[in-house]
Amino acid sequence: MVSRTAPAAVTAAQWGWRHAGRRSPAVAGADFQIQPGERVLLLGASGAGKSTLLHALAGVLGEDTGGTETGTLTLDGVHPQAARGRAGLLLQDPDAQIVLSRVGDEVAFGAENLGVARNEIWERVHSALDDVGLNVPLDHSTAALSGGQKQRLALASILAMQPGLLLLDEPTANLDPDGVLEIRDAVARVLDRTGATLIVVEHRVAAWADVVDRVIVLDAGGGLLADGPPAAVLTGAETRSRLAAAGVWLPGAAPAFPPPPPRNPGAAELLTARGLDVARQPKGPAVLSGVDVTLRAGTALGITGPNGAGKSTLALTLGGLLRPRGGELAASPALAREAGSIPSSWKSAQLVTRIGTVFQEPEHQFLTGSVRDELAFGPRRAGLSEAEGLRRADRLAERLGLHRLLTVNPFTLSGGEKRRLSVATMLATAPDILILDEPTFGQDANTWRELVTMLAEQRDESGCTVVSVTHDAEFTAALGGALLQVANGRVSEVPPPEGLRSGSETGSGTGRGTGGEAA
Repeated sequence: MVSRTAPAAVTAAQWGWRHAGRRSPAVAGADFQIQPGERVLLLGASGAGKSTLLHALAGVLGEDTGGTETGTLTLDGVHPQAARGRAGLLLQDPDAQIVLSRVGDEVAFGAENLGVARNEIWERVHSALDDVGLNVPLDHSTAALSGGQKQRLALASILAMQPGLLLLDEPTANLDPDGVLEIRDAVARVLDRTGATLIVVEHRVAAWADVVDRVIVLDAGGGLLADGPPAAVLTGAETRSRLAAAGVWLPGAAPAFPPPPPRNPGAAELLTARGLDVARQPKGPAVLSGVDVTLRAGTALGITGPNGAGKSTLALTLGGLLRPRGGELAASPALAREAGSIPSSWKSAQLVTRIGTVFQEPEHQFLTGSVRDELAFGPRRAGLSEAEGLRRADRLAERLGLHRLLTVNPFTLSGGEKRRLSVATMLATAPDILILDEPTFGQDANTWRELVTMLAEQRDESGCTVVSVTHDAEFTAALGGALLQVANGRVSEVPPPEGLRSGSETGSGTGRGTGGEAA
């Protein structure tokens, strides 16, 4: 029997997988070998099947799960289902794999199930938490963590298992820039210590290019677009144009986008916060205090800051989904439209056409059994006719690359597809204010560009106010507007970036934006 911690070997021979109920395969014709101890960056367009491949290698896909498998996929020469425990999988959505209520218990859970000795388990727990930089007590509530902290926790839980194959699906997607480097370096340290095999899916290509020794690119139409050393795949003229056309983020390639409009201080006020205090729980302590901000029609506002600083809590409060802990948050008559000036008192049917919120976790807002019904749900609540609601749904699905998935259950989409659907469901109701939490998570360069284009159209043509909680500096530069920095319990306006270095977080280039207003 192979030791759990010995580096694993992977072989795919014309392997493919079609999910139950789908006409087209998620992956087809994948053909490669990964030697024990190799470090692989797995790329491809959104929806190309990257997550499906990782799930299969983790042993959670098989004929008994309702899908159809073609070719062969092996882990150390056997089907991955026969080698469970050899691979540790970090999911795109950390909420989906956190099962216990306390941080220490969560990190210990996997190792305990593998039969690791009790005294060794807690050594691994402390080591893994140190590796990922999650500095909270072991009895800290997992539910009280921010999205970025949950990502760190989920990774620590995998590292504590010390698997022979480390499968990471967008491990830094919701992390601040410093967190991206911390997690990348933590993974590299663990690999140096254990010699484990790595397959990591990331759109932040530049951050991982120096950590891996091989890049494999899945073709959405089947097979591979490229396979080789990072320098050859990412910089070689032969492959670069082909990958760019497929939407793969390439270091040094700036996303072409027109400059945002100049700031319009005369735009109509929609929502005003004065001395606003926000808290995660109704009677809990304030995580931010004294927030002053004015949202004006047809402008953009970016909210940035370190993980756990309170960005999402502020967004949910501005969106009327959390009651202010103190201070004032008032809607103007133009926004309230006789619904009252306090957004948190509005009924859902009133809120949906005034302020739309896209949650950090897309699954938290899905309500129906198909993509088309999900897109039509909001317009129905807003009072539109069935025919108009479906027309809006179809238009949005076409633009965001979801048109072939209209009958598919939203919960079975890829991470990037779920994110686009969650944004589209709010666009479908045409709200006056649109609040988005990490809107570009899981997007390739092409879908990123289309998302930015659609949001810019809403800002400029419909007068929508676009508020984004994001670590994506290129996104805030493209939309322009004011930029708020959240840190140490306070909020302050900071200048937009003077220029974005080539190959930054999303693997794109430079840009600067202005506009919007923060008081």
